[in-house]
Amino acid sequence: MEKPNAGAAKAKYIAAEKALELVTPGMKLGLGTGSTAAFFVDLLGEKVSNGLEVLCVPTSSATKVQAEALGIPLTTLGEIRSLDLVIDGADEFDGQMNLIKGGGGALLQEKIVASAAEKMVVISDNSKSVRTLGAFPLPVEVVRFGWEVTEKKILEIISRAFVGGVDISRRMDGDKPFVTDEGHYILDLHLKKIDEPPVLAAQLKEIVGVVETGFFVDICKVVIVGHEDGTTKVID
Repeated sequence: MEKPNAGAAKAKYIAAEKALELVTPGMKLGLGTGSTAAFFVDLLGEKVSNGLEVLCVPTSSATKVQAEALGIPLTTLGEIRSLDLVIDGADEFDGQMNLIKGGGGALLQEKIVASAAEKMVVISDNSKSVRTLGAFPLPVEVVRFGWEVTEKKILEIISRAFVGGVDISRRMDGDKPFVTDEGHYILDLHLKKIDEPPVLAAQLKEIVGVVETGFFVDICKVVIVGHEDGTTKVID
């Protein structure tokens, strides 16, 4: 594929290119979802076409379509149960490598795949690095049945949490509610600033009706940040 010339796209490409160095023949890989992960999948597809042998599990239907078009061999967690490495993007990451993910709506499958991998590596441009999580809305995947009750319970939790805002919106897809690959709704929590991600993550998961949150806490092991000048910074 052609390398982008400038801007965030070039930085994302540089990070993806660096992450490709971690891939060795015979690996079982998790393929992430989103604009940065898509660069990695494209680059991996080129390697596969040149003879690299890998077996991959996609984290979304969109990534599956992309990988299939590139001829990347795919399987499922039902077939192989564990992965060597997952490469994915993030919407935000802090200094402790806590993440917010799910801007593309694939947070549940992304977290399942990440939990099956020996190592999760995040690729990003520098704009996703934050001192405190929360500027990006926190996605929470919820069961459609009774979602209004679940939303009310979430509001009660966040109104008592150490956050900078308490606004909630149901994600839409045009004039219809957005539905995840697993058939759920997503509620986006506009919190502005989250002082204790692990605490809030645990509290939200206790709510009946919450399937998963966009918090990735103690999961990511390495962050590769790409820069427009062609350099990378590896955080581990």
